[in-house]
Amino acid sequence: MKTTVRRRWELAAGGTSDLFDLVNAGSADLIVDALAGLPEDRRRAVGAALTDWFKGQRSTFWGARKGTALAVVAVGCLPTAAQAGAILVRRSVAADGERAATLVRAVAADRGVTWLPDLARRMADKLHRDTWVEHWRFVAALLPTDAEPPAGDRFVELWVQSLSSPDRRRRGDPAPLIDRLRVDPLLPALLPRLFEVDGLGTPMMFDEIVTDWQDRRPHALLTALAQLAAEGLVDRATLLDGAVGRLLRGDRPAALRAFTTLVGQLQPTTNEVAARRTDYLRLLADAPAPAATMAQKALREVPDLELEAVLDTSREVLTRPDKALVRGQLTWLDRLARRHRDRAVEIAEVIAGAAEHPAVDLRERATALATRHGLAPSAGGGPAVTGPRGDDLPPPGPSAPAPAPITDVDELAEEVAALLGAAQHGEPLDRILDGLVRLTVTDGARVRAALDPVLARRHWSWASEHSWDPCCLCGLVGDVLESAGEPRPTAPQRGRWGALLAAVRRTDRSPAQPELVATDPRVPAPHALLRARLAEIGHHLGEPGHPGLLATPTSANGALDPLALLERLTALGDREPWHWDLTQALLRLPTGADEALADKAGALRTPAGDRLADWLRSGGLPAPVMRVVTLARRARRMSHDYGYEQLPACRVAVELRPPDGYDDRYGLLTADPQPVETAYLGWTRLWPSVLPHHLGVVAAYVLPEVAGAADLDRPDGAMALPSLVECGGPGGAAVDLALAYGLGARQGTDRIATLDALLGLAGAGRLDAAGVGGQLGALVAARVVKPTRAVEPLRDAAAAGAPLSVWRLLAAALPPLLTARTQPRGLPDLLTLAAETAASTGVRIEVAGLAEVAGRGGTSRVVTEARRLHRVVTAA
Repeated sequence: MKTTVRRRWELAAGGTSDLFDLVNAGSADLIVDALAGLPEDRRRAVGAALTDWFKGQRSTFWGARKGTALAVVAVGCLPTAAQAGAILVRRSVAADGERAATLVRAVAADRGVTWLPDLARRMADKLHRDTWVEHWRFVAALLPTDAEPPAGDRFVELWVQSLSSPDRRRRGDPAPLIDRLRVDPLLPALLPRLFEVDGLGTPMMFDEIVTDWQDRRPHALLTALAQLAAEGLVDRATLLDGAVGRLLRGDRPAALRAFTTLVGQLQPTTNEVAARRTDYLRLLADAPAPAATMAQKALREVPDLELEAVLDTSREVLTRPDKALVRGQLTWLDRLARRHRDRAVEIAEVIAGAAEHPAVDLRERATALATRHGLAPSAGGGPAVTGPRGDDLPPPGPSAPAPAPITDVDELAEEVAALLGAAQHGEPLDRILDGLVRLTVTDGARVRAALDPVLARRHWSWASEHSWDPCCLCGLVGDVLESAGEPRPTAPQRGRWGALLAAVRRTDRSPAQPELVATDPRVPAPHALLRARLAEIGHHLGEPGHPGLLATPTSANGALDPLALLERLTALGDREPWHWDLTQALLRLPTGADEALADKAGALRTPAGDRLADWLRSGGLPAPVMRVVTLARRARRMSHDYGYEQLPACRVAVELRPPDGYDDRYGLLTADPQPVETAYLGWTRLWPSVLPHHLGVVAAYVLPEVAGAADLDRPDGAMALPSLVECGGPGGAAVDLALAYGLGARQGTDRIATLDALLGLAGAGRLDAAGVGGQLGALVAARVVKPTRAVEPLRDAAAAGAPLSVWRLLAAALPPLLTARTQPRGLPDLLTLAAETAASTGVRIEVAGLAEVAGRGGTSRVVTEARRLHRVVTAA
């Protein structure tokens, strides 16, 4: 009590430092007490000081405690909603939900503030992609209940998130979702917006946890809406029309799944479907497969549906790639032809349209049905075998030159803003760092002035180092940028950079110990080199005599022209280059000896010139020795180990070792397989430019991330693969495994990235299709990769001009699948694609085990497709 009275006296007397200390400490309750009864003139004085103090803070993230305290001071002291909003709408400010709202209402009531609703709307209009759901609860709690709520997309998205994440800090278990919806004042106004906000279907699919993770109600929101419609609390037609309309407008398949599920929960009657027959027919023709299948099943139950409309729609449906949907449509048309005997031939003509479908079994089915109903379409039982032909891919062009160096402060600020404006961590840093080094020397004050506002607006993920991510460079990059243009650092500051630099270099190394030290064993050597370079730049930034970085690439793929490096060393003269900068520059040089240029480098008569000469004479890094190893998942850590349950039973990895007798000075050619749980969170996209002439080495390092995209279903794990295409040097087993895992990635974007890499390597004549296929077959046989995921990218590769590569890949992948005790799901589709590519190329490749499967009795799809492929390869 005495402390609170003292703070009130200090505020009344003009002091503000203690109040701002409370903000930094997150002591919002004490701030409410300190402001109680404070005169308005003193509040306005504190408000003016608050604005200046806030602008001067280097902190870039105000978490729940500090953000709540800041909100209390802003409402308690600033004169208008506009001024309070200018602080509280910042991306970096997050208030603590209803607790924050309670404290803000208390300080507003004590002051007599009437503009809280205006402030709430200002904050609602500025909600962003990274807004915390508790901050949304704070905003929502300040809105008046008798007014129309905001309906912006982000406000609606966070409302859905709040439904899936009830406030569990309240006493007792949260009420069931359906009970919360019954009393939710936002439901009537925001319900129609559920069907209008793009992408909202994905978060709408959440499950409701009842007691623990094992006890949950699936699709809780959709089930609750259907139940409220049954009770008459929500208009059923609004839900049905909204869901069907959303499906018609389209969205990502994952987002549309919620609306297909909602229609299923509503179970529309035949009368409701008949009243919307036009919309359902459009869904059948154009919607993604789950929605089209739902529409197909519903329409088949509608009596007296116009035959002309069904036939018109069928012509589009029968050309779709979705085999189950086309098969269902053929069955429906067969039933209609039996019912309408007088129009059987007309229906058969529509059926005949599927005689050209890519799937062989559907072609045969369509041919048989059309013939049965009086029409004989001209379609063969499979693709005709042609003369031998190979891939038809354009050869890759030369790597593009690197962009021109940054020589203008404004351009530097723009590039830094683009880098720090999003959470992506795969953008190259070299050009920015080179511009930072050269401009800090010549125009440090302008650099500092230009970067300050950029750093203040940076994405929260760049604000500090993330302890959960051993590869995180966010804090280190931020520190380098914040130190640019500052007066010469103090001894403690230089000591910090010096300590970081000393920690990554072993100066008393032996041949068994690399010079480059990874301070965390989870950090691979290429990434450790990036950390070493950042620490070195931070240590030397602003020193005169260094006009840019030696290692700045001359090609977009990260490669460096040896002549350009020699010119840079010549311009440097007797000045000593930075150690890790020169090391990176050497690693970017082409492999192979160059005696002529080595002599020129030696003629510089400097230690750096001698180092370059030795590197050029030795030919650089040699190709490593690779060994494929199989890792088992780790042991359980407790009786119920959720993480253990998600791990694959095994993972295939690559071990790197240097050739016999080679001194692996930087440890880049010595790498043990990483544990199955390893995740690099997107940093792998930086590594191809670290070693642009060592494809196999980079592939071995990125392999754990790519494998996680397939056996752990992680997103974005294969996004580094397209960059590997521009890496020189041999690939080996690491590339084969990376492509095999990438073909089995869960996310379509990862499979597309793998497809791009596969086509790029095939076009350059560097793809070992049989090696990739062998690895893919082994992974599928071990049930590590799902073959159904690989079919689409392989079919796309064949269509893009690589049918021979796909056929060779499949010919190597099929033997272990054909002889597996339990034949994997998706094998018939792989056999179909193999038959098509074998026929189109005319190249005969023996497939072990194929004749045995083809000789079995029965008419299963595996046997049918095996016979088809066997006929093609024996006729080729």
